[in-house]
Amino acid sequence: MAIDLNTLSPRELESLIAQARKRKTTLQKRKPAASVRRKVEALLKTEGYTVAELFGTGGTAGSSAPRTRKTAAAGKSAAGRKLGKVPPKYRNPANRDETWTGRGKHPRWLAAELADGKKIEDFLIQ
Repeated sequence: MAIDLNTLSPRELESLIAQARKRKTTLQKRKPAASVRRKVEALLKTEGYTVAELFGTGGTAGSSAPRTRKTAAAGKSAAGRKLGKVPPKYRNPANRDETWTGRGKHPRWLAAELADGKKIEDFLIQ
């Protein structure tokens, strides 16, 4: 968030300074994240759960599951990320070079065939 201080009036500057001081005070009152994390993990352990079971994420250094960041290179499914190569599942009988993996939007040739009343199972590669 970039704020051009040269365009602010004295009243706007005072308001901004007050907001910044309030935010700074709030942050200083908070306990360190590591301390809170240890407390949460201890509570989970006493109740028989793990961080991964409740939140679907990796734990911390003290937990059994390694903490990793999901990336496209890891092959994880997420919007806007590549999922990796898979073999084709469907083939156009009219043009054997046209195939589809079953991921994403139907290709035009398959959409046209489905619109004509054919079933998608008819195009499965054996």
